[in-house]
Amino acid sequence: MELYSERGFEQTTVADIAERAGLTERTFFRHFADKREVLFLGAGPLQELLVNALVDAPASLAPIDAVATALETAGPMFLEHREFSRQRQSIIMANAELRERELIKLASLASAIADTLRRRGVGEPAANLTAEAGIAVFKIAFERWVDDENEQDFAQLIGESLAELKAVAAGH
Repeated sequence: MELYSERGFEQTTVADIAERAGLTERTFFRHFADKREVLFLGAGPLQELLVNALVDAPASLAPIDAVATALETAGPMFLEHREFSRQRQSIIMANAELRERELIKLASLASAIADTLRRRGVGEPAANLTAEAGIAVFKIAFERWVDDENEQDFAQLIGESLAELKAVAAGH
């Protein structure tokens, strides 16, 4: 993160990252496919956390509320890394290739959520619509959470973003 912040993503090489970390390039490539993946290391654990939380959400919840409950579970995971998340977001937003990669990761997360909703008995197109709406809620809440001016709790921002979505959907 320091290198990306100091030099910019494009100017930072794998050799630079490996040297700063005290590793060889070969060791770097054992853990990451490329230098972009350093920024997306948490995608797998996040997906696992959200899917498990959705599986465990009460069956009585409406699908969108079950997804929101699952999204709120990411709050503690993010809280430990708020400054890292802010730096990461800044780096991603400054690079079109990274923004594209972020969207791909979010699409994968939406797919996993939709699959889990289907296993919960939610039919189509509701499962896909709910998953995509959930990702939109997540994305907006996360962008607000990493804003330097915002010190609100991530779970609170998920709730606010969901309430806004429901108000828009209801025509208010």
